[in-house]
Amino acid sequence: MELIPSFQVDHRNLMPGIYISRRDNIGQETITTYDIRMTAPNQEPALHVSAIHTIEHIVATYLRNDPEWKERIVYWGPMGCLTGNYLILKGEWPCHVVRDLMLRAFSYVVEYSQKVPGTTPATCGNYLLHDLPMAKWEAARYIERLTTDFHCEYPGIERPEDATGLAFHDA
Repeated sequence: MELIPSFQVDHRNLMPGIYISRRDNIGQETITTYDIRMTAPNQEPALHVSAIHTIEHIVATYLRNDPEWKERIVYWGPMGCLTGNYLILKGEWPCHVVRDLMLRAFSYVVEYSQKVPGTTPATCGNYLLHDLPMAKWEAARYIERLTTDFHCEYPGIERPEDATGLAFHDA
């Protein structure tokens, strides 16, 4: 089988940031997948599963209620490797625009003080697996990373499009 493009990125050199993972055309609509990378893979510990689960619930709720973005959100959810999340949006947006959205969403997590949404047996498949204090800590750490050393181009991938089909926008 052919190796999919996201597995062709050298994760040993990948730093926290926001990367355009892929663009797909569905009919007349472009769908863009963003790699919301919160930790440096294989260099730092992965996110604790209960923290990323809580981030998933709070950020998904935030994004799907944001007046400017809610109609553009296709998907928000954690990566299997627990080093970040995927954000899928309708349209094509440069990394700095998505960074501004993520700064607002993660700030919302940091300030969140209510019951985590969707954490009952009826609304979540693993409703006991949440950790709001750790989610807040991880969110604050990611905000610091987005504001001090922002990365938005996969290492070793040429611009604007290379043989893997990954395409990029200027930030």
